[in-house]
Amino acid sequence: MEQVITLHIEKLPEGVYLATSDELQGLVAQGRTIWETLEIARDVARKLMEEQNSQKIHPTLKIVENRFDYPLVLET
Repeated sequence: MEQVITLHIEKLPEGVYLATSDELQGLVAQGRTIWETLEIARDVARKLMEEQNSQKIHPTLKIVENRFDYPLVLET
């Protein structure tokens, strides 16, 4: 089963990107590019989910539907 976590991504004054989520408490990821930040966020989310599952905590996340919108970020 695939689930969706909404990330909030912002570019910090230092030039790096920061990702957080209201849906998965504790998710914080920082990278030099959006792509790197997303990869780190995915790893952090997996670890947080494993930890929460071991503690019998199950956050309510959205299930991936058959169709959804996804913003594609292109560097120009």
